[in-house]
Amino acid sequence: MSSVVRVRHAPILSFLGAAGTVTGSRFLLETDRARVLVDCGLFQGLRALRQRNWAPFPVDPSSVDAVVLTHAHVDHCGYLPALVRDGFAGPIVCTPATADLAGIVLPDAAHLQEEEASYANARGYSKHRPALPLFTRDDAATALSLFRPAGYGERVEVAPGLDAELVSAGHIVGSASVLLRVDGDGPRSLFFSGDVGRPHHRILRPPPTPPSADVLVVESTYGNRIHEPTGRALDRMAEAIVDTAHRGGSVVIPAFAVDRTEVLLMALADLVQAGKIPRLPIYADSPMALAVLDVYRRAIAGGAADVAVTPGASDPFDPAGELHELRTPEESRSLNELGFPSVIISASGMATGGRVLHHLVRCLPDPRCTVILPGYQSEGTRGRQLSDGARTVKMLGQYVPVRARVVVADAFSAHADADELVSWLAPVAPPGTCYVVHGEQPAADALAGRLADELAWKAVVPNAGERVRVDRLR
Repeated sequence: MSSVVRVRHAPILSFLGAAGTVTGSRFLLETDRARVLVDCGLFQGLRALRQRNWAPFPVDPSSVDAVVLTHAHVDHCGYLPALVRDGFAGPIVCTPATADLAGIVLPDAAHLQEEEASYANARGYSKHRPALPLFTRDDAATALSLFRPAGYGERVEVAPGLDAELVSAGHIVGSASVLLRVDGDGPRSLFFSGDVGRPHHRILRPPPTPPSADVLVVESTYGNRIHEPTGRALDRMAEAIVDTAHRGGSVVIPAFAVDRTEVLLMALADLVQAGKIPRLPIYADSPMALAVLDVYRRAIAGGAADVAVTPGASDPFDPAGELHELRTPEESRSLNELGFPSVIISASGMATGGRVLHHLVRCLPDPRCTVILPGYQSEGTRGRQLSDGARTVKMLGQYVPVRARVVVADAFSAHADADELVSWLAPVAPPGTCYVVHGEQPAADALAGRLADELAWKAVVPNAGERVRVDRLR
């Protein structure tokens, strides 16, 4: 009597995004029984990268069983509405705070897509007739209906034979690293760092030491750079604000709506209370950032597990009462008439679009003004052009001269730098392979080299679209 032995294939990990570049986070794990996607983000920055958003998804979205989401930045979650439109109908597992933030981020991203398509049709510059958005607000709403929140440390079966556990990442409120466990004859484990926070974040607790796993997938946004000390960056920001106020100008800070605006508001509050900057009006000009600010306020008031700030009697983001929250277009336009020094924080964080463009058009030609860039600026963005010393930048259809002072302050980044990443990983038992992702090529190569040299790990920088076997370490 003969018996049939079923051959079980090793799981396959595919790098569908964030390989050789920072954005477009998409990692697909395939087993004999399931397909699970870790993150589903948009590509940003260079035109060639943005065009990848329009390419068909590499596998049939309806064949994906689940998505596990690390956090709510658009380069990690922004493609979800398109995935759902094209057939994905499984659960989207993330923390409750990530679900709250995605409820703000995804409709906003869809609105921008619809607005851009409408503008292209009105001006007739698109080669498509008619120009269509990548996805719509209806697509975003459908995607949000699939979200299934899970707490840190909770082990969730996301697909047959595949469990996920979310671990705090300290990057933004609700951010997580993901531990995937594959059951079966040869159980395997994979740890995805997501975006890793810093050991000293103004609002969040530091990320805990990662668990051991057969495979690690680690970000490298700052894989070849070291942040300047936060205290020094605060002093430089304070000096720039004081100097600008003395000249009668305004300070414009392009800032991401999620986390960066909140951290900057708290930093400015600290500087005011310490007497290091004058009590100037501070304008937060971003409806999305203000919605996110409410999520942060609730997280602090509710004692969220990843939050380090203790609730107090006053608003931690505005203890001096200088914050002005601008929601409507009319309120935003009123800043054009400002005749006194002020601080304006507005999205987008890399000056790729949004209300901040109007403030930059007004302030960049004015030598009395200052632009502070408080974090990473991707290739191909106006923020990168400014940080690289551009004398002119094109925005809103015109070339704008840069006469204002430009100050780069990377210490406000929510990403761990190279030293911090190596220190975070050093206590971990060596994995079979560590794949280094989420970095421009020089940054990813540099971090992989350090992991090999300093920790004696097998560290690999995968290519876009590459597929690898996930073998057991032990």
